[in-house]
Amino acid sequence: MSRRAGATDPWWMDAALTIAGLSKRFGPTVAVHDVHLTVARGSFFGLVGPNGAGKTTALSMAVGLVRPDAGAVRIFDHDVWADPVRAKELVGVLPDGLSLPERLTGRELLTYSARLRGLDRATAAERASELLAVLALTDAEHTVVIDYSAGMRKKIGLAAALLHAPKLLVLDEPFEAVDPVSASTIRTILQRFVAAGGAVVLSSHVMALVEKLCDHVAVIARGQVVASGRVDEVRGAGNLEDAFVSLVGGQVGGEEGLSWLTS
Repeated sequence: MSRRAGATDPWWMDAALTIAGLSKRFGPTVAVHDVHLTVARGSFFGLVGPNGAGKTTALSMAVGLVRPDAGAVRIFDHDVWADPVRAKELVGVLPDGLSLPERLTGRELLTYSARLRGLDRATAAERASELLAVLALTDAEHTVVIDYSAGMRKKIGLAAALLHAPKLLVLDEPFEAVDPVSASTIRTILQRFVAAGGAVVLSSHVMALVEKLCDHVAVIARGQVVASGRVDEVRGAGNLEDAFVSLVGGQVGGEEGLSWLTS
């Protein structure tokens, strides 16, 4: 559940991620306004919203990629902006529109990422091999990333996020363009990670996926959180998709107009 900043107790201590009053404006456009969220340790947390709702901006601020106009973020007990090095050591990030060093091979990318994270060469090589095998990328480990498909890029980006054994994963659309077999593997990896005490924040447009994987969910619309809590609480008596449409004020179209298409 959301909790406001300003409490006298150190309320972030039991949380993997705490977002308090985040706001961001791009010129005249308010992308995110006064967002408060708390993600518990050992939680699988879904973030959903319509296109342009502010999800990606909120997550980018949460992991230190975009500086907020107002508000604060803590990863475990470390302030993302006051203590960025320690905070970022604890988080693995798969951002939206991930830009990768395309002239490196898959193995080179993972080795390079691991070394940047401070892993020694032997550990970097071992973990890269494991991740390449589990994510079915071994056959492409010597292929340059520029030749990877969209799904392969998503998987190598996820592998890079997992390399340093983070305690929190923030993943923006991790299943997008991924084949069903790989998607099942990724689900298993993330479920094991949460069962071991890690926390996952996952952004997705697929309500059925969020409903199946997540124990908590927040719905964001027009830059604000309109509902947050356990999945059962947010969806109520129906399913999450119906609750989502109702919460964001959407109107399902397609029954009227486009007569030329069905004539």
